[in-house]
Amino acid sequence: MQHPISVSDLNNQIKGLLETTFSSTYVEGEISNLTYHNSGHIYFSIKDSKSTISCVMFAGNARYLKFQLEVGMKIIISGSITVYTPRGNYQLLCKKIDPSGVGSLALAYEQLKAKLQTKGYFSQDIKKVLPNYPKTICIVTSNTGAAIEDMKKIAQNRWPLTKLILIPTLVQGNGSQEDIVNSIQIADRLNVDIIIVGRGGGSIEDLWAFNEEIVADAIYNANTPIISAVGHESDFVISDFVADIRASTPSNAIEISLPDINEQQLYINELQNNLNHRFKTIIYNKEQQLVNLKQSFSQHSLENKFIFIQKQIDDVKQNFNHYFQQILNQKQSSINLLKQNFQANDPKNKNFGNMVQISKDGKLTTLENIDKGDNLHLQTSNLDVTVNVVSKEEI
Repeated sequence: MQHPISVSDLNNQIKGLLETTFSSTYVEGEISNLTYHNSGHIYFSIKDSKSTISCVMFAGNARYLKFQLEVGMKIIISGSITVYTPRGNYQLLCKKIDPSGVGSLALAYEQLKAKLQTKGYFSQDIKKVLPNYPKTICIVTSNTGAAIEDMKKIAQNRWPLTKLILIPTLVQGNGSQEDIVNSIQIADRLNVDIIIVGRGGGSIEDLWAFNEEIVADAIYNANTPIISAVGHESDFVISDFVADIRASTPSNAIEISLPDINEQQLYINELQNNLNHRFKTIIYNKEQQLVNLKQSFSQHSLENKFIFIQKQIDDVKQNFNHYFQQILNQKQSSINLLKQNFQANDPKNKNFGNMVQISKDGKLTTLENIDKGDNLHLQTSNLDVTVNVVSKEEI
C-alpha cells in the first residue's frame, strides 16, 4: 500500500518540477488585474482567449522597466515559473517585460509624452522668453565631448561678451538622469540668463536620460529659461518638448542664445545712418523754421511797423493833399466862374445903349413898382443919376 505524502511535500515536489522545467519562459499575453504596490513590486495577470496566469515583477527588476504597464496592454515576458508553497499557487516571475509589436523605449517615450502633455508641461503659454543679450549662459553637458568645444568656439565667434559656465554632467548610462537633474538645479540657482541642457548625438539608449520624467520635472520647475539641445536635428526627446526652446544641436543652441556680432554691427551702422539722416533732417527743418521765424519777426518788428505806419501816414497825407487840391481846384473853378459871371454882369462892362437901370432904396426895380414922390437912381455903365418922381401915368 502506497504511503501518503503531506500537502507541503506535494507542493514542494510541484515547485521543484515547475521551477526546473520552466526556469526560462518566454510568453505573450494581455495584462489584467494590474497592481503597483508601494514596495515597488508589480502584481498582475496575463491572459489570452482561454487562460489566465498570475504574474509578479519584484522591485529589483521593475526599476529597469522603461514603460508603464497598463490593463489591456499586450506584452512579452521573459521569466520563470515559481510556486508559493504555503498556498500551492504558481505564478510567472517576470525578469523582463517588453511591449508586443513595439519597442519598450518607444512605448515608454509615447506614454511619458502623453502624460506630460496632459499635465500641461508642453504648453506654449508657460514658455519663458530668451533675453536678447545674455550676459551669462550655463551649459549642462559632458566636459569631455566634442559638443562643448563646438559651443565654446561658436560663442567666441558669435558674441564673445557672454560668459559661459560649464557644469560637467553625466549624460548617459546609470545615474545620468539624476546627475542631469542635479546639474539643472545647480544652474538654476546661479542666476544666469540661459541654461543649455544637452549632449551630442547617439543611439536612443544613449539619449534616454533626457526622456526620463525626473529630468522633465527639473526643466519644468526651473526659473531660468532652458534650451534643450540633445543629439542631432532628427532626434526628439522629452526634454525638447518641456524646455522653453528646442535646438536641433548643441551648436544650434548657442546660435539661438547669442546674437551675431556681425549682424549687430550692421544693425548699429544702419541705426547710425538713420540717426544721421534724421538729425540732418531735423537740423534742416529747424533752420527753415528759424528762417521763417526771422522773416516773420522782421515783418512784425517795431521798425517795420513804424515803416508801415509811416507809409499809411504818407498815404493819408498824399490822399489828403490830393483831396484838398481837388477841393481847391473845385473852389477855384467856382470862384473863376463867379468872377466870370461878375465880370459879365458888371455894369461897367455892360453896354446899356439907351437903357438905364432903376434902383429904389438900393434895390433894382421897374417902372411898374415906383410911385410918385419916390427917389430913384438911374444907372448906366458910366453914370448914376438921382431923380425924384414927379408924376406917374399909364400910357
